[in-house]
Amino acid sequence: MHVSGLFSGLFAAVVVGALGRLVVRDRAPIGCLLTVLIGLVGAGVGLAIGAALHWGFWLTFAAQVIVAALLVLPFTRLQQR
Repeated sequence: MHVSGLFSGLFAAVVVGALGRLVVRDRAPIGCLLTVLIGLVGAGVGLAIGAALHWGFWLTFAAQVIVAALLVLPFTRLQQR
């Protein structure tokens, strides 16, 4: 794996995780590291869905953000209790 590929993957994870947090709208009590981890998982699952259904870039990106938002949701619900 190239270093540039690693950095671009981490950057994509940060973007997807941050957008996932923005979609939820509640204050998510998670830090930067958990945002990156949620972004990585959301990006991976969204990419798998997009590749399986032969979606283009924008639909796949939307799927990644939606998956990340669904992963952020339990953390906001736990904080509300």
